[in-house]
Amino acid sequence: MASIFTKIVNGEIPCYKIAENEHCFAFLDISPLAKGHTLVITKQEIDYIFNVDDELLAELTVFAKKVAKAVEKAIPCKRIGVALIGIEVPHTHIHLVPLNHVGDLDFSKPKMKPTPEELKEVQEAICKYL
Repeated sequence: MASIFTKIVNGEIPCYKIAENEHCFAFLDISPLAKGHTLVITKQEIDYIFNVDDELLAELTVFAKKVAKAVEKAIPCKRIGVALIGIEVPHTHIHLVPLNHVGDLDFSKPKMKPTPEELKEVQEAICKYL
């Protein structure tokens, strides 16, 4: 059965797309830790990041860097935090989270509940820098 991320890549589930190329895809997390929280994934459904072949992993990392730079320009923050957890969705993904304090990357804290309008505004702000 396809993961929710595969369904997003295939257009079966809508998303707030930030960027994509032949092998990678980035979109806003709809339950973010912070405004601008973006997920960067491989289009190919691979459960565990350390099972991704080296070439694709390198491409994913460079792609995530490009997206992170755009998020950082669009969302006022000190840094972009990076998290690789890989438990909640069985599909390789990188969390890019705007940070102002070390505690901003705490996945146990309550998530934000932005409106579709707020997500669209953030999407447009980030995409301006790509």
